Parts: sequence; C-alpha cells; structure tokens
Amino acid sequence: MAQVESRTSDGRGFLGHVQQMLQTHPGTPALDRDALLECIQACFDCAQSCISCADACLGEKDPSAMVRCICLNQDCANVCEATGKILSRQTAFEPAMARAILQSCLAACKLCGDECERHAKAMEHCRVCAEACRRCEQACQRLLAA
Repeated sequence: MAQVESRTSDGRGFLGHVQQMLQTHPGTPALDRDALLECIQACFDCAQSCISCADACLGEKDPSAMVRCICLNQDCANVCEATGKILSRQTAFEPAMARAILQSCLAACKLCGDECERHAKAMEHCRVCAEACRRCEQACQRLLAA
C-alpha cells in the first residue's frame, strides 16, 4: 500500500488517518486497497477544494458572474464527501452502491472541473479546484476499473 506520510510538529512521522483506518479495519477491503485509499483521499481533498473555491468565488468583485461555478462547487463537494464516506465503510460493503456513487462522483468532478477551468486563467482558486476535481475524477475512474 502506498504510504501517505506526514510529520508532527516534533518531526515524528505518522500515516494518514484514512490509511490507518483501512489498515486497522478487521475486515479485508472489498476493493483494491491502494486504489481505495487514493480515491477516498482524493474525494475528501476535492470536497474541501470545492468548498474553498465556492467561498473564494463569493469574494470576487462580481460574484453574480460566478453563480454556476459556485453551485457546481457546492454540488461537487457534497457528492465527493458522500463518496468518501461510503467508500470508507467496508463492513457489509455493497459493490453496486460503490459503483453508483463512484459514477456520480466522476460526473460531478467532470462538470465542476470543466467549469472551474473556464475561470482558471483569471482566478487561481479555480485553477486549484479544477486540478483537485481532475485528480478525484481519475481516482474514481481507477477504482471503477479495479
């Protein structure tokens, strides 16, 4: 499994909490552990990026011009958060539910990423958000293929 390592303020390393939870779960993940870990982390990262991007759009000089972007950011954040939560639950895992939410997440990330890319040259927060959306979209696709 890929190591996601961070450092505490005293320099000691620790594994990311998502990885720790997957490693300590008493069952065996129903999906490829590396792809699952990557997807859960990408979902939560994308959700946070979308929330922040929507807030930044509201702070722009003309937020009314950003209504579609803000709405897609909020929708994408909700779908990504739900996806990360559902994929984190491995007991009595339901593959059909995972497939459905992954397909929804992939679609939401594509829509939001496309919209943010339209604004990326003028607004750095949209560029960052589009990047997070593309990463999540790819992680969902990889997990669907696993």
